[in-house]
This record gives sequence, C-alpha cells and structure tokens, in this order.
Amino acid sequence: MPVVLGVVLSRVDLRGVADISGRLPRPEPVSEGSVAAVREIVDAVRAEGDAALARYTKQFDGAIPSSWRVPPTEVAAARERVDPSLRSALEEAADSIAEFHRGQASKEQTHNRQGITIRSWEQPVGRAGCYVPGGRAAYPSTVLMTALPARAAGVDQVVLCVPPDSNGCVADVTLAAAAIAGVDEVYAVGGAQAIAALAFGTESVGAVDVVVGPGNVYVAIAKQLVAGSVGVPAAFAGPSEVVVVADGSVPAEFAAIDLIVQAEHGPDGLAWLIAWDPGAADAIEAAIADLLAVAARRDDIAATFDRSGHIVLVDGPEAAAEVVNFIAPEHLQVMTNAPEAVISQVRNAGAIFRGPLAPASIGDYVAGPSHVLPTNSTARFAGALSVRDFTKPMHEISVDSEGLAAVGPYVAAIADAEGLEAHAQSVRLRGIGDKVQKGTRNE
Repeated sequence: MPVVLGVVLSRVDLRGVADISGRLPRPEPVSEGSVAAVREIVDAVRAEGDAALARYTKQFDGAIPSSWRVPPTEVAAARERVDPSLRSALEEAADSIAEFHRGQASKEQTHNRQGITIRSWEQPVGRAGCYVPGGRAAYPSTVLMTALPARAAGVDQVVLCVPPDSNGCVADVTLAAAAIAGVDEVYAVGGAQAIAALAFGTESVGAVDVVVGPGNVYVAIAKQLVAGSVGVPAAFAGPSEVVVVADGSVPAEFAAIDLIVQAEHGPDGLAWLIAWDPGAADAIEAAIADLLAVAARRDDIAATFDRSGHIVLVDGPEAAAEVVNFIAPEHLQVMTNAPEAVISQVRNAGAIFRGPLAPASIGDYVAGPSHVLPTNSTARFAGALSVRDFTKPMHEISVDSEGLAAVGPYVAAIADAEGLEAHAQSVRLRGIGDKVQKGTRNE
C-alpha cells in the first residue's frame, strides 16, 4: 500500500459540536460472512476432531506439525536455546506479571447475620486454555500475560495453543516463555480451530474450562461462538487499538511513535489522535510521517492508518474525554500538561497510560497487568484479563437454630406467595411457624 507522507490520518473536526455520536467514524461491525465462516470451522472441529485441525492448519498455516503437542523436552530446551539477555528480559517480565496478579487473588470471606454464616471464596478452574497469536510475529509476552494470571489464580493445568510456522514448528522464543510461565501443555495449532479444540477437545487436545487470549477477528468470533460451552471473558480481545490524547507540552515524536506502536500490529486495528491544539496535531502528524518513512513494518502501519487512523480536533479536555468514552479504546495514552483533567472523566478504556514517560509498550511487556485488553468498544463493560477470569465465586451457607427461627417465617411467606409449597414446607417441617404478620418483620 503506498504511503503518502504527511497525510496519513484523516481529520475529524468536532470543535463546537454538541452531539458527537453521529460525527465519529465507527469500526465496521463483524460481518455475517465472517461469523458463518468461523462457525463452519468450530462445528467441524467439534464433529471431526484432529482431522479438522489438520485440514484447517494446512489451509491457513501451510504445514501440519508432526505432533499437535510440542514435546515437554522441546519446551524446556527452548528456554536454554534463546539468547541469555532475552531470557533474562522474559524472566524479569514474568516476575512483574506474577507479582501483580498474586496481589489480585481474593481472600476467603465470612459474613454473619442472625445466625446465618456465609463463607465465600474464589475457586480456580481446573484447566485453562491460553491462546497466543502467531503469523505476523511471535508473541512471547502474550504467553506470560495469559499463563501467569492463570497460575496466580491457582489453576491446576495451563494449556497453550499457538499457530505453527510454515515448517509446522513453534518459535523458540514462544516455547521459552511457556517454560518460564510454567505452562503444562503446548499445542502447535492456531486460529478459530484452536479455540474450538480447547473448548470441545479433540483426540489430541484435551478440553479446558476457560479460554483466554487475544487474536484476530476470527479468533475473537470463535471465542464468542464457544461461550457457554466453556468460560470466555466478556472482552472482545481482537485487533489492537490506541487513542492518544496530546497537546503541545510533550515532544511530538512521543505521541507519534505511540500511535505507530499499536498500528504496527496490522491493518485491522485502530489508531486515533485527539487534540485541542491544531498546531500540536500538525506537528504530531509530521512526526508520524518521518517515523513511518523508516519503519520496518511501515506497510502494516500505513494499512492501519489508512483504514482507521484519525486525528480528532476537540474543544478541550472535557470534550476529549467524551470522545474517548464513545470509542472505549483498548489503550488510552494521555500526554498533556494536565492529564487529570482528561483521565478523571474517562469511564471506558482498557488501560490508561499517564504522562510522557509511560508508553503503552511498558504495559505490553513489563508493568504487571495483563496486556490482554478489551477491544471493539467492549471496554464499556469489560477490562483487562485478570485472576478472576480463571476463577468462579463459590459460597457455603450454614444456619444455626437462631438463624432458622429468625428467617424461616420469611421463607415460608415468600414461598407461599410464589405457590411453591415444598419450599415453605422445608422450613415448617423444621419447626418454624408462621410469624410474619401485617407486613412487619419479626426481629
């Protein structure tokens, strides 16, 4: 795709506009054709197992691995084969991610009221499936960002699926990250077919309780289709998104490179700049052109900008926050002289990066929270992958004689109103009479 230097993002001028909803471009909705294509893959894997995996892996990845499961000895050996400096970086990132997520683990709680004791806790699932993309690049960071929260949650078995390369192999750096994160099983299979295998199981891939991890739109659709048969986080973890809010108080190159960082993931993402200073917007756009001219992945970056790259001009911080909330982006970076004026009004964002020294790449690799974040506007109701995505709330209720006497009449009264005689009888048989009179509570 040709790159037109200096004109890489389209402009939307919202200055003086009261209702922005009809003026902002929106991502294209997932097409019915894409959903149908993914459903065909999911259904085939569920019905045919490994045979379907082989067919689709050959079609999409060009080669079928000699074994779907990467031998554990190969995973362990990869850790030693990678460059020592890279291994140290992965280990440092793993420590940070693990420490943060161990801090998320909830403690058992006990609640007492009128002789009723409720003990509640978060119960980890037995087996979790982590999906890590491939194809355009290897993503060892995503191995850490999915497997380590599962480990912190107390999951017994952590399983990883990653697309094989054209030789049917998984990159050493990905396997090394799996070894560092303590992944139990690694499978060389990707795409929607991997999601289906994790959800339903095949002859070679054991089914899991929860499926997590980012991917392209087909992977995200597949997770939606298997939800209900297996646990899936609410977030649509699809192509990467970034919104940068900037003024002239930081170097233009900072904002420019941070737009490029997420755009280099590929053409289906989103990269927006929001500014209330037209001069700052011009400087940032010029810096993007300069950086893009020498970028290694300039074709992917240019494709993202061409499809969904925008500069939005607004009246000020409050208007900038309104645009952010409307978009609900995966990554939000605020680089202004008064960032709190924007951040305090933001409700919808997967992760917020504050100030000139906090590029999203820090969050992508080493800060601690998972970089698996909501995309496609799902930040309106979902957040980053966390320990809770690998657990389920459980509770136990115990009742003493005082508690039964205190609440039994209310149980009977409500059950009678609902016409559920056995419900009422379950407390009356235990010696509880009808003591609720004239709408007053017997306390």
